[in-house]
Amino acid sequence: MTTMTEASVREFKMPDVGEGLTEAEILKWFVQPGDTVTDGQVVCEVETAKAAVELPIPYDGVVRALHFPEGTTVDVGTAIIAVDVSGGAAPAPAAEQPAAEQPAAEQPAAEQPAAPRPADEPKAEGSGRQPVLVGYGVATSSTRRRPRKGPEVPVQQASTAIQTELNGHGAAPPPAAPAAKERPLAKPPVRKLAKDLGVDLTTVVPTGPDGIITREDVHAAVARAQAPQPEAPVAAAPAPAQTAVSYDTTRETRIPVKGVRKATAAAMVGSAFTAPHVTEFVTVDVTRTMKLVEELKEDKEFAGLRVNPLLLIAKALLVAIRRNPDINASWDEAAQEIVVKHYVNLGIAAATPRGLIVPNIKDAHAKTLPQLAESLGELVSTAREGRTSPAAMQGGTVTITNVGVFGVDTGTPILNPGESAILAVGAIKLQPWVHKGKVKPRQVSTLALSFDHRLVDGELGSKVLADVAAILEQPKRLITWA
Repeated sequence: MTTMTEASVREFKMPDVGEGLTEAEILKWFVQPGDTVTDGQVVCEVETAKAAVELPIPYDGVVRALHFPEGTTVDVGTAIIAVDVSGGAAPAPAAEQPAAEQPAAEQPAAEQPAAPRPADEPKAEGSGRQPVLVGYGVATSSTRRRPRKGPEVPVQQASTAIQTELNGHGAAPPPAAPAAKERPLAKPPVRKLAKDLGVDLTTVVPTGPDGIITREDVHAAVARAQAPQPEAPVAAAPAPAQTAVSYDTTRETRIPVKGVRKATAAAMVGSAFTAPHVTEFVTVDVTRTMKLVEELKEDKEFAGLRVNPLLLIAKALLVAIRRNPDINASWDEAAQEIVVKHYVNLGIAAATPRGLIVPNIKDAHAKTLPQLAESLGELVSTAREGRTSPAAMQGGTVTITNVGVFGVDTGTPILNPGESAILAVGAIKLQPWVHKGKVKPRQVSTLALSFDHRLVDGELGSKVLADVAAILEQPKRLITWA
């Protein structure tokens, strides 16, 4: 039997794109079965608990199978795509293959169908070929789709059956095997929807082209199932289906907690109930800092850089840490030690469509003010575009969260896991303030510093917060204290 050898098929497994990640969700496939891929070509985008990452394939070949549809969460180390690296093209025509090598699900009772053709092969005029669906290959008929017949395939063998059809080979079933129901046609996202809602696709009436079941067909089946039925002996509906549709979709929206949101939730709960938090507040006149921001915008050293209050607040915190280095530490529970860091990886909390992330600026303590401005600009733009790498969110030592951009005066921030302090910056507003013995309108903001009371006592936390406030009130201290 002439078939593709197992040695020529390479299975690309879900890699650990961060440190210690156990799973990732497939967001989008950029290739389909039959496509040719080259070493280094991006084949899919996945979302981990830390970021969205594009995965390149590490070899050349032809895609034979995508093992999981988009939206599936896959464990690290699980094969997600099969590639034939033998250098051969797609499966040969049926005339060159023995009948025994044809997929079982494609064989009619009295004749053998043509073998599946590759997705990128031009469609023959008048051939009536059907669109490619993952898990089906390409069916051929003269005027209409030929009913599928073959032995029933157990659920646990579904992935094997899909692989067999895509590869165009495998053992034929015994001739006397009873015919099974025609397998309904539906794309992977529709199958997932049906599974989530507990809908049996064999009971759904298809309305899509070529008899394909659409999302609307699945929802219509759910609506029919929920409609009042006359009293009559009927089979009991599966419990998962009633559970999945037990809420009113016109009044509620349910969002799966996964990826970045899931990781953030777990981290915040762990931090809140592990580290004893203390939060202190101070309200400060930042009028001089705001004037300095406007002056720096005109400085040629900052040409092309984004200069804003956050830049000077970050620099103020770095100076305060230099004056009080013990705040830049972490708690080692296993060793029962306080680990003081002699470097500052400054985290900046950023809200993104996928959830809250905290990338950090490596060795921020060693950067000049223009260098810090450049790093902040890159960090923010990368986060907004969803391109923050897992490495950029690891190793932080202290964090700033700017709640003022939302018009909020202050808050009690929760520590980023593994860090001992986080500074929240409130909105900068024009308020009446006593300045040089007179009440004048001044630019005022409230700062809040949360710290881990296991290693940061009230004196140390107060000194750091007071230093940041003093610098923002008199920014010339950036020079005198540095």
